Amino acid sequence: MCFYNTYHYFYLNKFHCLVLLRQMKVAIYPGSFDPITYGHMDIIDRACGLFDKIIIAVAASETKNPLFTLDDRIKLTKDIYKNNTNVEVVGFPRQLTVDLARTYNACAIVRGLRAVSDFEYEFQLATMNRSLAPDIESIFLTPKESLIYVSSSLIKEICDLKGDVSKFVHPTVEQALKAKLGS
Repeated sequence: MCFYNTYHYFYLNKFHCLVLLRQMKVAIYPGSFDPITYGHMDIIDRACGLFDKIIIAVAASETKNPLFTLDDRIKLTKDIYKNNTNVEVVGFPRQLTVDLARTYNACAIVRGLRAVSDFEYEFQLATMNRSLAPDIESIFLTPKESLIYVSSSLIKEICDLKGDVSKFVHPTVEQALKAKLGS
C-alpha cells in the first residue's frame, strides 16, 4: 500500500512497517487567474513535469478589481484540474507568498514570464522573496510561443467586444466569460 502526504511518500512493506521513499517536491503557482488562460495552463503543465505537486494559489487581488470573484476563480480552476491529482487549487488570502509556500511546504514559487517587460517586476519579487525565505526558490517558466501574448486582461476585453476567445481559454472559462459579460 502506497500513500503520501505533503512532506514524503510512504509505503507499508511486507512487515507492515512504514518506509520513507523520498521527499515530495511541491511548488506553488500564485496569481489572480482572472480568468485562467491556456497560457497559465501551459505553465502549470510544465511545472507538473518538474514537481510532484503544484499548488495553484488563486489570489484575492481586490486592488485589481477582478471580473470574477475569488470563489468563481477557484471553482473555474478546480473544474479544469479536477482529474489531475498533481494539482491542488487553493484561495490565496492577503499574505506573503513565501508564507503561503511554507504553509504547503513548497520548495519553489513558479512564475510565468511572457515578455521582457515581465522580467523586471518578477526579478524584483524573486529577489525580495529570496531575502524573506532563502530556502524557497523562484522558478521562471515561459509558455509556448503560440501563447506568449495571451493575458487575462486581453481575453476579457476580446470577450467583452464579442470576439472569439476559444483558442485562448478552456471551454469552461469561455462559458463563464460569456455569462459574466453577456457575450
